[in-house]
Amino acid sequence: MIDAGPEILIRRATLGDAEAIADIYNAEVTTSTAVFDIEPRSTEAQRRWIGDRTGAYPAIVATIGDEVMGFGSLSRYRDRPAYATTVEDSVYVHRDHRGLGVGRRLLDHLVALASDHGFHTVIARVADGNAGSVRLHEACGFAVISTEREVGRKFGRWLDVVVLQRML
Repeated sequence: MIDAGPEILIRRATLGDAEAIADIYNAEVTTSTAVFDIEPRSTEAQRRWIGDRTGAYPAIVATIGDEVMGFGSLSRYRDRPAYATTVEDSVYVHRDHRGLGVGRRLLDHLVALASDHGFHTVIARVADGNAGSVRLHEACGFAVISTEREVGRKFGRWLDVVVLQRML
């Protein structure tokens, strides 16, 4: 475990965090374009997701006491072997805890983990309209490298995806 500052602890996600992670994620599924999923995840599906996040591709949480304030993960960028040194990050913060530095602490920790595991670069893909996530990534050393136009459709509208990258 790594102490991320006053009271906030960043640690690996456990199966016991599944319900809290699903609640944070599902709020985005049902009310925002931050994720392209359109069906909420069950707690059991979230447990499977956590179980799949091992080794160089972890899921982490930010907590105060027993409360999960946010979570993040590293994932394979693509399945083909030549992409093996590239990883993609994801960061989600509970709506009640935004603006407190939770996202920054999670993303800084994910970048450190990616570096520790020998990855060469981290990619972030941020859905249209999520300027806060773009600013967070830029504050953590990422640069916008492209915009994928109208690659998703949710809530009756086409969505762009901003692609950011940080070299390690």
